[in-house]
Amino acid sequence: FQGFWDALRNMDPAGLQETGQASTDARTHFKVCRFIMEAGVKLGLRSIPVATACTIYHRFFTEVPLEPYDPYLVAMAALYLAGKVEEQHLRTRDIINVSHRYLHPQSDPLELDTHFWELRDSIVQCELLMLRVLCFRVSFQHPHKYLLHYLLSLKHWMNRHSWDRTPVAVAAWALLRDSYHGSLCLRHAPQHIAVTVLYLALQCYGVEVPADAEAERPWWQVFSEDLSKSIIDQIVLDLIRIYALDAEVS
Repeated sequence: FQGFWDALRNMDPAGLQETGQASTDARTHFKVCRFIMEAGVKLGLRSIPVATACTIYHRFFTEVPLEPYDPYLVAMAALYLAGKVEEQHLRTRDIINVSHRYLHPQSDPLELDTHFWELRDSIVQCELLMLRVLCFRVSFQHPHKYLLHYLLSLKHWMNRHSWDRTPVAVAAWALLRDSYHGSLCLRHAPQHIAVTVLYLALQCYGVEVPADAEAERPWWQVFSEDLSKSIIDQIVLDLIRIYALDAEVS
């Protein structure tokens, strides 16, 4: 997405920079959420349970500091809990094996020894801790259903050939998935996130919505009446921060 980097270069660097511990924590959370997503794929999780796992992880670390906890253990517990919440149950054994292979790619598979059972107990205990810290509020409304509805509606507005030759839908889904690397899902309404990733995908490919210039209000406000351009700009900035982190940790 060259448009991201063009926007990044034109922005005030002070607006993108975080200092000291905040920046270190953000990089850690980015890497751990990447682990959640990749482990989720290997475990066969659908996109909603993966999004729920990331949201549980981010919510937990808004309530507690990072330092006393192993973030990867929290991530494993978040995957286990998200599977229950979204009714796609996972076995702790599978989570442990996939996580072990991800974190220690050159090592042998874990034996069913004392270490394995201690790790399994740690995941279960961490899950209980997370439930208490989050006051058992672990069900979330995600942007996915809104984005699907908006894409279907916009497809009917657009010129068919213009829509077919540009991967706007693919880009929008990719942006939504990547947004879970940060805590954006906690700060903005799911409808606003869905509209903004669609807005940004259209901007990246230079696709214009027909008759938008002549309309009484912009197309994105038709989808979400309480959305403003300033909110869109803030969400876009948060997304750009995530891609800037990606460049730092890669």
